[in-house]
Amino acid sequence: MKAVVYEKYGSPDVLEFKEVAKPAPKDNEVLVKVQAASVNAADWHLLRADPFLVRLACGLLKPKNTILGADIAGRVEAVGRNVKQFKLGDEVFGDLSECGWGGFAEYACANENALVLKPTNLTFEEAAAVPLAALTALHGLRDKGQIKAGQKVLINGASGGVGTFAVQIAKSFGAEVTGVCSTRNLDMVRSLGANQVIDYTKEDFTKNGQGYDLILAVNGNRSIFDYKRALSPQGIYVMVGGAGTQMTQAMLLGPLISMTGSKKMGNVMSTPNQKDLAFMKEILESGKVKSIIDRRYPLSEVANAIRYLEEGHAKGKVVITM
Repeated sequence: MKAVVYEKYGSPDVLEFKEVAKPAPKDNEVLVKVQAASVNAADWHLLRADPFLVRLACGLLKPKNTILGADIAGRVEAVGRNVKQFKLGDEVFGDLSECGWGGFAEYACANENALVLKPTNLTFEEAAAVPLAALTALHGLRDKGQIKAGQKVLINGASGGVGTFAVQIAKSFGAEVTGVCSTRNLDMVRSLGANQVIDYTKEDFTKNGQGYDLILAVNGNRSIFDYKRALSPQGIYVMVGGAGTQMTQAMLLGPLISMTGSKKMGNVMSTPNQKDLAFMKEILESGKVKSIIDRRYPLSEVANAIRYLEEGHAKGKVVITM
């Protein structure tokens, strides 16, 4: 089969499009003929071993898993003898990040618990855009952010992969949503249902006098103290992405700030699970949430897809087609 392989850490230049052995499913695994995959920030973090701690989990000198790609959608090609949930021909989607990755290939194996049936109203490309980004948004808003109907929720980085899902998921929970993005993305974020949009090139949301019950930081490099100022007295700040300084402050200073006042500040590390992916399938099929796809690249151009995502200007998701 064809796959995009990296045998050493580095820039997208180290990626090779080549022929490799087709995987065989273990007893509890499903072999999927991949119809589409999507690119996430996690892919280039693993590719570059950035931060350095990546090496401790993924291989000190070279990567243990040589094919990137967490999000896939495709058809079941074969099942292990212990698989109970799927049969040949089933259309599925899921997140392979707990199964050794491997989505940037014509075939991929996954534990059956990493997959659910594809939403019936989505194409393979639209389904492949969902798992990692949508569950990151869901876990940040619902689990860490404790979102409630009627709350004022701000999404900083509302036009990216996680952000576009976060706006829609927050709306589905009945929140009043403010999306922060650049000038060129204002109309797109409005179209997702945001009650208000803020152009960060013209307005500083931390100085507009508003107090938000929940802030989800998907992008940016704001000080944690700026975010604290923008929270309501009992507000919650959740960091799910952004520049290194923003991440470090959320992890190190967030717990200290939370202990010394009524405002709660921290980060969430999203872990894929079948139950929440099934929840996303339901709200996708209900029409409350949809996938926003910026660009599509063929499998042979995964390197270019990662380069584009690294630039930081993608509107929604970047998808790989087979």
